[in-house]
This record gives sequence, structure tokens and C-alpha cells, in this order.
Amino acid sequence: MSSQASSTQSDISIDRTLSSINSQTIVVKLGTSVLTSGTLEINKARMVDLVRQCAQLKEQGHHIVIVSSGAIAAGREHLGYPALPNSMASKQLLAAVGQSRLIQVWESLFDLYGIKIGQMLLTRADLKDRERFLNARDTINALIEHGIVPVVNENDAVATTEIKVGDNDNLSALVGILCGADKLLLLTDQSGLFTADPRKDPNAELIREVKTIDETLRQIAGGSGTTLGTGGMATKLQAADIARRTGIEVVIAAGSSPNVIVDTLSDNPQGTRFLPLEESLENRKRWILAGPASVGDLIIDEGASQAVIERGSSLLAKGIIAIKGTFTRGEVVRIRSAQGKLLAKGIVGYSNSELAQLIGKHSKEIEATLGYQYGSAIIHRDDLVVIQE
Repeated sequence: MSSQASSTQSDISIDRTLSSINSQTIVVKLGTSVLTSGTLEINKARMVDLVRQCAQLKEQGHHIVIVSSGAIAAGREHLGYPALPNSMASKQLLAAVGQSRLIQVWESLFDLYGIKIGQMLLTRADLKDRERFLNARDTINALIEHGIVPVVNENDAVATTEIKVGDNDNLSALVGILCGADKLLLLTDQSGLFTADPRKDPNAELIREVKTIDETLRQIAGGSGTTLGTGGMATKLQAADIARRTGIEVVIAAGSSPNVIVDTLSDNPQGTRFLPLEESLENRKRWILAGPASVGDLIIDEGASQAVIERGSSLLAKGIIAIKGTFTRGEVVRIRSAQGKLLAKGIVGYSNSELAQLIGKHSKEIEATLGYQYGSAIIHRDDLVVIQE
């Protein structure tokens, strides 16, 4: 073998090694308004371009996960826009018809580039139980490891209000946590998050980068921006807040913008960029944030707030001033300030009926009050995730 050929093979080997080292996992969430281009029909031409960009990133060694809305729109289109009552059953009917149609389109388009896809349908129930959460995580990671693009959607055909995530923005954040994503791209019909509603205020300016999500930003996000889907800018902000707490960078951008997916990996991505928090959560706390829905609230005093937020302490009974909701030991509850501000979430060590007897008491009084104890902490710091900035 010539030295030139040997050098070339060595360069190829180095390139492949660097590609593996630098590869990233990108979750791409596509809203209904993106897939339909604002019409009532799935826009296959738009989808072709989105798939082309995904294929380009895969060619570079990156991993792609698709969270796809549009099942109900696809079902409505396939059935000829039937007049149906506005009920859960009607939506589930359309989703059942449309989901298979939508996945066929994704499969045919990715097949143009020799890429296989695998469908995953999830509900909140699949993430609530720790074991099912881990099973979902293993499945999505197995698909990625074998070069298969997971295409994820909520299982709207069977999901009820109690087990629904409710919108694909927040679902995409949970999927990002499942697969340990580096980036989450929320594609919508807007160019990003603006200082005001650009449809109403001509002076609205695009916010290029967000380091802190506060109440002012939440007010700017407002409500839903389209009648086609279930998520508006407010749900995208919620999703961004969840994802960035687990170390995922989030970008909100327009799905119609040229090369918007490819540009996500550049130093200057299109749209609004949300920087991840520096201290990423450990795996158990990621599940607390992403998996179970909260079933109650613990209202705590100022001293307990400071201990939990500033010192990273466990929550003790003495700091609790009120409880709301019905829950059992081991469920996830919210921790709020006396003013109602959300401070944290955590796995509670006592039921609501037990806590009703423990409010304001010292930890040493727990056994005397109940006749038994599960520990001195109501929520141990290892089972607690701070939400406040």
C-alpha cells in the first residue's frame, strides 16, 4: 500500500472518529402548522425538505428524533373533512385514522434517503411509572443506536385527559430527556419568541437568546398562536424550561425557514435560543421532572423556602403551612411558597392524610404523632427538583 493511500485511509479513520466524538442527538418537534403550512392538508413538499435536512445531519454522524404532530389533521384530510361532534371520541377517531397515514408519509420520505424509521406512541402513563419510563428510554435509545429515526407522537387514539401529556411541545421535552438529547428544536409558524406579538405589534423584536425564564417572559409568550394545533408559544416556553433544566439546549424557530434544522448545530441558529442550565439534573431527578404528573401541593413558609432553594435542604414538616390535593406516599407533589409561587417538585414521603397531622411539627414528633415514621424528611433532597430560577 502506498504511503499516500495509507495517509488517506488514516485521514478517513480520524474523520470518522471525530464524527463519532462530535455527534449530537437532536429532537425535532414539528407542529401541525408546520406540516400543513397553515392549510388544512399535510404539505408533503414541506415534509420532503424537512426530511432532507434530517438526512443531511445523519450523514454527518448526528442522531435525529422526530416528534410529529399532525395525526388529527391527517385523519380529517383522509376522511374528507367530515362533520363530527366536538368530543374526545371524535378526536380519537381522527387520530386513529390519521396516525397510520402520517407514519406512512414519514416512512416513504425517509426511505428516499435509505433511512429507516420506528414509530413510538406515548402517553403520560408511559412515563409516570419509573420502570415504564426506563423501558421507553431503552427503546428509543436502541432505535438511535441502530441508526433508526424514532418518530414519536402522543397516543391520541387511546389517551384520556388523565394520562395525556396534552401537547407535543411538552412531549418533545420529555422525549429529549428520555434519549439524553443535546438539542431540542421546536419548529412552529413563528420565527421565534418576540418581545410582543408580531402579528399585532409591528415593533416587536425577535429575542435571539434566553438565559433566564421569568414571569415577564411567560407573559410575553401569551397563549396559542394557531387554531390548527394544541400548543402555542406558552407551551413551547414550558417545554424549553423543562428541557434546559436537564442540560438540553432549546431553539424555537420557523419550520418554513430554509435549512432551519441544519442551522440548529451552528453557532448562530435561527430563531430563539434557550441556553441550558449549567448544572444538569441526575437521572432520577430527570424522571421526577419529566415523568409523573404532580397530584398535590405543599405550601411552605419563608424559612423552608430558603432552606430548599438556597441551601438544597430536604423539606421538613415544620416548614409546611398547608396541603392541597389527595396523594399517597411515593407520589410527586409540587412545593409552593405562601404566595403560591412554584418552587420545586418532589416525591413525598407521607400521604396527604398523614401530613395533615404533621403540619408545623418537628421531625422528632412524627413517630409520636403517627405511631410510626418513614423518615425525618417529608421530601428528601435526593427526591426533590428545584423549579425556581
